[in-house]
Amino acid sequence: MLFLVAALLVFGVLVGAAAHLPLPVTLIAASVIGGWLLAFAVRERIVQGRRS
Repeated sequence: MLFLVAALLVFGVLVGAAAHLPLPVTLIAASVIGGWLLAFAVRERIVQGRRS
């Protein structure tokens, strides 16, 4: 439950910060985060493939 509260707090801070940034900056930050998540997912899939 505490993790959920902390996650919602962080989400609220990030959404609040994005509301005050210009749209191009928000889109660049979103694409950087999306790229990082994509790289992480690919890396995890490669590791899972080696384990099985």
